[in-house]
Amino acid sequence: MKPIQQLEAQDVDVSRFEYDDSVVLAADFGYVGSSSVEVVDDTVIVVADGEQYDIELDGDARAFMRNGVLTIEVDA
Repeated sequence: MKPIQQLEAQDVDVSRFEYDDSVVLAADFGYVGSSSVEVVDDTVIVVADGEQYDIELDGDARAFMRNGVLTIEVDA
């Protein structure tokens, strides 16, 4: 399952942006009291309000979360 489908299946709004050298996914988790994100191998692990989301990716990724919005950047 693609990352967008994984997030949408868990009722998270997500958008995809393509640039010359990267693809960026932006996922809006809404208001979250506490959250964290970590990239381990080809998986982005998000913990938001006590729930864990594992997002499988192809390739190296960078991820961060601010104000309930998860941003994942993958090299093209």
